[in-house]
Amino acid sequence: MTNQSHSWSHAGDGTSEAELGSFKTLEQFILERQDQFSHSTGAFSRLLRDIGLAAKTVNRDMRRAGLIDVYGSTGETNVQGEVQQKMDALAHREFTRALRRGGECCLIGSEEHAEAIPLSGTSEEGDGKYIVLLDPLDGSSNIDVNVSVGTIFSIYRLPDEYSKDEPDPDAALQPGTQQVAAGYVVYGSSTMLVYTTGNGVNGFTLDPSIGEFLLSHPDIQTPTRGRLFSINSGYYHSFEEGLREYLDWLQERDPETNRPAKTRYIGSFVSDFHRNLLKGGIYMYPATEGSPDGKLRLMYEANPMGFIAEQAGGAASDGHTRILEKTPDKLHQRTPLFIGSEEMVRRAESFLEETSDRASARP
Repeated sequence: MTNQSHSWSHAGDGTSEAELGSFKTLEQFILERQDQFSHSTGAFSRLLRDIGLAAKTVNRDMRRAGLIDVYGSTGETNVQGEVQQKMDALAHREFTRALRRGGECCLIGSEEHAEAIPLSGTSEEGDGKYIVLLDPLDGSSNIDVNVSVGTIFSIYRLPDEYSKDEPDPDAALQPGTQQVAAGYVVYGSSTMLVYTTGNGVNGFTLDPSIGEFLLSHPDIQTPTRGRLFSINSGYYHSFEEGLREYLDWLQERDPETNRPAKTRYIGSFVSDFHRNLLKGGIYMYPATEGSPDGKLRLMYEANPMGFIAEQAGGAASDGHTRILEKTPDKLHQRTPLFIGSEEMVRRAESFLEETSDRASARP
């Protein structure tokens, strides 16, 4: 990483070297905050560095997607039953390669791979006691139309009862409360990495002129109440009664509660979540008749984003239960998800609970 005291190259966008020098790089920030982390080790810092490096590589290829033939699908179907995009495969490969070389990770779970990937014996220098779960490229079906997509990651410690030399895939099946870090990268008009280790949420923007993630959004706090709601309303008639009533309530006119709310739905979870995190709002991917267990993955998407939301003052629920308290049965488990500004999530839960109570009271 470039040392901040070194003279910065000119950004080419009117930003002075002095202004650039006032920002902390991701690595500097990690090292400065290392003592605040309960599992403070150089290995953990290197693990975050490796994730940041892989994100830069994926970002580079994203920017050249139309020129190096990584648009479109591979023609294969992944473990989720979804058509795999070329960038899905590329992102999976880059993150796996970076984690394998770093040696700090003993087990990888990826949305693009059917089973957990053991990394035993990959490095004599690494700590090898971390588990990393990844959605390498969330929203990849939007790449061809130049819509923002992202990477989601979650980090756990290997439980003491498991060996790092022969890691058991079951070691990854931990509730979200056991996460030691989580984050996401959004590849958009600018590339941002946002993460938490349980001491608040911080965001870093990639400056392409120097190839560094710089601290641009310190101590992110999401509004308690927002005016945005994100949901695929095309499935309205497949939603349970309580959710339909909540959506109707959001769209009623009531100046006292700042309604109606505004619909904003990109269809790329990272992008929708990122916007709502900064501006206030709720993202909902509920159960439907066709997907009674929901569609988002508990381990790869809901848990890491739930950790971030809570650390920023928000909430995450499956409509009835705190997401982080759900015990996973399998690596690719799905869940309904209601995530964002706390007041909006609690309101959704109350609508769902009320109609559930009414239904159970019917003869």
